[in-house]
Formats: sequence, structure tokens, C-alpha cells
Amino acid sequence: MAEHPIVKGNFCHGNNTFEGKASVMEMFSLKGKTAVVTGAGAGIGLSVAHALAEAGANVAIWYNSNSKAIEEAANIEKAYGVQCRAYQVNIKQSEEIEKLLETCVREFQGRLDIFVANSGIPWTKGPMVDAPLDHYSNVTQTDLDGTFYCARAAATHWRRQKAENTNIFGQPLEEFTYGSFVATASMSGSIVNVPQLQAAYNAAKAGVIHLCKSLAVEWVRFARANTVSPGYIATEISQFIDAETKMMWRDKIPMGREGLPQELKGAYLYLASDASSYTTGADLIVDGGYTLP
Repeated sequence: MAEHPIVKGNFCHGNNTFEGKASVMEMFSLKGKTAVVTGAGAGIGLSVAHALAEAGANVAIWYNSNSKAIEEAANIEKAYGVQCRAYQVNIKQSEEIEKLLETCVREFQGRLDIFVANSGIPWTKGPMVDAPLDHYSNVTQTDLDGTFYCARAAATHWRRQKAENTNIFGQPLEEFTYGSFVATASMSGSIVNVPQLQAAYNAAKAGVIHLCKSLAVEWVRFARANTVSPGYIATEISQFIDAETKMMWRDKIPMGREGLPQELKGAYLYLASDASSYTTGADLIVDGGYTLP
């Protein structure tokens, strides 16, 4: 296999191979794999952590300020009989991410299989022309830059694992196919939301989608990269929105309601597992039909 996936402008044949199981249930199984989920103290991230653990993965929960993640990790460990620990991190600091991921890999069987970059914050300041620049920086650095930093750190491990077929301790690596990077984007990366105005958030999430499409090509020899784009989901992140605006949202959703975090579990599990072995660079929109009309 060539060192670079592209030679003379064309993709090399055999950049990727299928090494999964024939049984669909085995393909969805994450038994013995290591997963990291950021922003997993509550909401979507916590539901994703539950889904991966239920499928058999050992899960490292990353959080910033929600210390309830520590208790939640203990609950997951008890409920599913897997290893689960919570770690605090500033997702805007690349060096901090790299060091923490190294720690997690060493504490979780010396391997990394799945990384779910879910950390994100909303835009809450209305029209951009009147908004403070520090809010813009906080949103874009968290939602886009943080995703980039996580992807960069994860790719370092996956590239080595695929090339050497060993864990971080130099021991034979069993049941590793390809790394799976799943980033939480948003339907806002494809549309302009109304009535709330959130240009910076929309731009950041569009960036996340295109980042993962680009990484799908760059990483094709050792990892897959995909995004999940939720619509309006009933989580803490939308608590700043007034009830009248939320009613307007429901008026525009064919299903007539916001989604629940647990309704995203299947999307993330599919992309995390070998069931999606031929899926890379995809953006899976889960929005109750909002973007259809």
C-alpha cells in the first residue's frame, strides 16, 4: 500500500479494505474497543456515551465544567460492565487535548478506536453586527477549532495503530479495523435558522461538516470521518431560547416536536461501528424533517 492515498492525481487502489464481520449484530458490536466522547456530561454527548457503552465499548467521558460527568461515568460503568471514566479538559487547548488523549489511551487498554467530538456551545448574542467579538471567538474556537484539535490528536494514534498493528505499549493490537471519528455538526451547517440569528454558529458547524469531508480523504488509509447533524434537540444547550421561539421551531418541523438526545444514539453507533465500514465523509442529518420543505 502506498504511503500517500493519492498518486499523480488519482486515488491508489486498495486504500481501504473490509475487515469486518459478516453478522450485522457483530458489525454493530463495539466490544473491547475504546471510545472517547467529548462534551459528555449531559445532553447528546451523554446519550452517545451510553450507546457506545451498551454496545460494549470502554468509554472515556470528557467534560469542561459539568462535574456531574464523574457520577455519570460511574453509572455507565455499573450499568454496562465496561470501563468508563470522566476527564476534565479545555477543548480549546490543543496541547491539553493531546496530553489527555495520550493518558486515556494508556488507561484504556493502550488503544483508540472511536472519537466522538461532541463539545459545542450555542451563539446567544443575536445579530453579529452588535455582538462582542469575544463571544464569536468562544463559539468558533469551541465548535470548530476544538473539533480540529481533537481530530488531529486522534489521527496520530490511528495512523500509528494501522501502520504498526500494535497498541501504545507495543503489544499486538486485536480487532482494530479503522479509526472512526464522528463529529457533532448541526443542520445549521446546511441552513440559516430563523427566527434566531446565529451566523457564527452556522459558519462553525458548516466548517465542521467540510472538515470531516476533507479528513475522510486525508485519512482514508487508517480512519473514517463523518458528522451527525442534529436538528432541534431538547437539551440544556437550548435553555436560553424563549418558549415562543421554540413554538416557532415546532411549526417548521414536520414531526411537530423537538427530538430527544436518545433518538440520536443509533446514528452515532452506526458511524462509530464497523456497520459503517464503507461510509466516510457523510453528514447524517437527524432533524425530524426540518430541512425537507
